[in-house]
Amino acid sequence: MRTKLNLLSLLVLTLALSACSRDGGSRTVIENKGSDTLVNVAQAWAEAYQTVEPTVGIAVTGGGSGTGIAALMNDTVDIANASRQIKDSERETLMANGHNPVEFVVGYDALAIFLHPSNPIDQISLEQLKAIYGDGGEIESWSQLGISVPGCDSDEIVRVSRQNNSGTYAYFREAVLDESDFKLGSRDMHGSKDVVDLVMNTPCAIGYSGLAYASDEVKMPCVISSAEGGCVAPSVETAVDGTYPIARPLFMYTADQPEGAVATYINWILSDIGQCIVLEKGYAPSSTPTCPAPAM
Repeated sequence: MRTKLNLLSLLVLTLALSACSRDGGSRTVIENKGSDTLVNVAQAWAEAYQTVEPTVGIAVTGGGSGTGIAALMNDTVDIANASRQIKDSERETLMANGHNPVEFVVGYDALAIFLHPSNPIDQISLEQLKAIYGDGGEIESWSQLGISVPGCDSDEIVRVSRQNNSGTYAYFREAVLDESDFKLGSRDMHGSKDVVDLVMNTPCAIGYSGLAYASDEVKMPCVISSAEGGCVAPSVETAVDGTYPIARPLFMYTADQPEGAVATYINWILSDIGQCIVLEKGYAPSSTPTCPAPAM
């Protein structure tokens, strides 16, 4: 386990460390880094775990799935969060360094498409998304989709995307673009919240990100996977049953089979308590937990 904290980690650990300094006890810190899609639920896990095991602190930072896995390869974190599966090259690097990486599915997410509330589109197909975002795609304007967007005088489709170290970026490229390249000229954002914020303030925009970042200030069309398929809205339920065409598992990775405090923490995340937190944060759980009824 790591013992050095950075400033962002202290945001999660301040209260717990204050309590520790009062009683003078020793403390174990688990370093957890990676996916921005998972960062909110990871922070919620970390905070809730202080009531379960106050002698263990969880230092949570984002930065993207690639950043988390790189930190795992560099032996600077205990757990890497990822919204895409580890690459063969990453696994090979870990194994070359004497590790045997272990994968844990900790939840599921529906990758939502976000539009400005004024946009009249209620449904969109994977084929259209590929033509909008993919290299060589011919859709550049909203009028090509047969609509006019109030407030978008230019008619230009402003493509909002994620940076290429993001697992969300990698999964969209795999599931929507069929591994082809992204079209140049998109607005590439650092985090999921940044995607939503730009779309909600830009009538011409379209973006994609995890369902948990949805708000009342953006619109989410249902998605059609094929000419024969129906249109399915993103939701926890459609992520779990696999009917939403852009649903994905969410992962935690360790360099080796976890032991001690790290193993106990991951087992807690996979327990009913941890999975109920997944549900509370707008993701689909990896199991079917028994959760307490919400307070009236």
